Amino acid sequence: MTVHVRDGLRQEVLAANLAIPKAGLATLTWGNVSGVDREAGVFVIKPSGVPYEDLKDEHLVTVRLSDGAVVGGDLKPSTDTETHRCLYLAFPSVGGVTHTHSTHAVAFAQARQQIPVLGTTHADTFNGPVPVTPDLTAEQCAKDYEYNTGRVIVDMLNSDDDRAAEVPGALVANHGPFTWGATARKSLEHSIICEAVAEMAIHTMAIADMAIHTMALASTAPPPRHLLNRHYTRKHGPDAYYGNPEVTGT
Repeated sequence: MTVHVRDGLRQEVLAANLAIPKAGLATLTWGNVSGVDREAGVFVIKPSGVPYEDLKDEHLVTVRLSDGAVVGGDLKPSTDTETHRCLYLAFPSVGGVTHTHSTHAVAFAQARQQIPVLGTTHADTFNGPVPVTPDLTAEQCAKDYEYNTGRVIVDMLNSDDDRAAEVPGALVANHGPFTWGATARKSLEHSIICEAVAEMAIHTMAIADMAIHTMALASTAPPPRHLLNRHYTRKHGPDAYYGNPEVTGT
């Protein structure tokens, strides 16, 4: 028997999922958003493997929060469903969860590095670095893998709902980002921001590294001034001889 959810939830979840590729957060079908109805004890999530361009309201799947049973929809839910369920059970303030494989956030996850706070853009949303989980153990991968993916996030945040609200996202090592928020739409916004600050961090660290190398080069002897002058004056000034006059038709 299908469980009915609060008005507007299915439309919100559908819109958030359709926004994933528009925001540049997914390749193929690599991403999903869910939204919870705590009063009904269920959440609505994207089905597994359905292309975004084909996704419709009737494809969404309703899952029971207590045990993960499908109670609405004809398709299989996302393979990440149990991770979403784990986060909902651990953090009462969470109303929506988003998972993507966005390029820059995944790069940090694959490097097993947190996204550092390098500026105010990051601090506007995340009160601290976006943390990265430890690697899952062989036992965690062998059984209940998707639920254990959520558990490593929950354990890393010490099951602290206030902490989850202050830093509404985490990187699963070697995998990618999961973000959350008060609504499905808000969780998606946090994914967009997570990807943006990850990209900014990569550029910032690259520039800082370049500056260090530039300072190191500055300690070496520069090229002779007469060599630099020759290269400049052969293209500029009254004695320039580089190139040819503009060719005009006759």
